[in-house]
Formats: sequence, C-alpha cells, structure tokens
Amino acid sequence: MAGGSRAAQVAATREAILGAAERLFAEHGVAAVSNRQISEAAGQGNNTAVGYHFGSKTDLVAAIMRRHMGHIERLRVERLDALGPDPDLRDWVECTILPTTDYLATFGGTTWFARFAAQVLTDPTLRDVVEAEVLRAPSLRRVTKGLHRHLDLPPTVRDERDDLARQLMIITPALRESALANHTPTPRPTWPEAGQGLVDAIVGLYQAKITTNHHPN
Repeated sequence: MAGGSRAAQVAATREAILGAAERLFAEHGVAAVSNRQISEAAGQGNNTAVGYHFGSKTDLVAAIMRRHMGHIERLRVERLDALGPDPDLRDWVECTILPTTDYLATFGGTTWFARFAAQVLTDPTLRDVVEAEVLRAPSLRRVTKGLHRHLDLPPTVRDERDDLARQLMIITPALRESALANHTPTPRPTWPEAGQGLVDAIVGLYQAKITTNHHPN
C-alpha cells in the first residue's frame, strides 16, 4: 500500500507541475517563466521539484506536448478510419485540423494548450523538439501523404503553403483560446465551428492561384 500511495503522490505532483507549467508558458512565454515560478504555482514547497521530476525545461515542454498529443492522435485515427474510399483534399485537411479543435472542445473551462503550442513554436530553441513530438505521430504522416497527393503544385510552392498552413493551424486556435479566456467575442461560437472555418481557409490556401513574378531583363 505504501508503494502505491507513493506512486500516486508522484503522479499527482507531476500532473500539478505539468498543468502549472502549461498555463504559465501559455500566458507568459517559455523563456519568461522560471522553474521556481512553476513549482510555486503547482503548490510545491521544494523549488527543485520541476528539475527532479522532469529534468530540463526542454524535457518539461516535451512532456506537456505528450500530455495532449495522445488524445489528439486517437481523434485523428478515428477520422482516418471513417474516411471513404476516395477522400478529397478537404477530407485530408479536416483530418489535420479537426482532431485538435475537437479535442479543445472537450474541455469545459479555460484551456491553455493552443497558446502554449504557439508560444513554444515561436521559440527557436524549442521548435524542433516540439515538432518532433508532433510529427512522430503515425496518423499525421499518413495525413500528410494523402494531402500531398491532391496538390498539383511545384515542390517549392507546396512547401511554402505547408508552412503557411502550419502557421494558421497554430496561431488561429491560440488567438481563439486567448479571446475565450478574456471573455471577448470570437468569429465562431464553438470549437467545432472554428475548426471548420480554419479548414475552409486552408483548403483555399492550397487551391489558390500561383502568381509568377516576371523580372524585366
């Protein structure tokens, strides 16, 4: 019993640290938040608790990502399993976007994950770590292959639009999450509707006409 109680205590401490760190990182940025602040926000009297349980700040950020990505992965797999025999571009974009917005819709109150992801992905020292956590998901690799099969674009243009789409996927939910936290109006009333609006925008981005610049001789 003692061992079980100790394990439960450790799990509760880790969860409290993850929750506090996610909120503080979302609100202030990763670089601006110290381990001491996280420990205090998590109700830990020992200021070394973050390092003891997670190691470096990079390890803590990766742990926060893993805390959410498993749920998002399951939702994406469900969408993939429900695809018809001939999915189109919109189907693949929906499989990219909607698992995250559907996941955010499962929370009853304030969320911080979208803002946390936006903060982390603007930090050049952490971006690669987070992208590795996200891109290792087997379902996302399958979605990317399916999406690219429907794009009749030169490789450089496709890569450019992939990058623009990723920015929209990250920044748009973060802005909506911030607006909800501050009780300010949002263009669409629910996360599922916001997800569909984002899908509309990204489908349009991929299908937009390519402008060729002509330089005078």
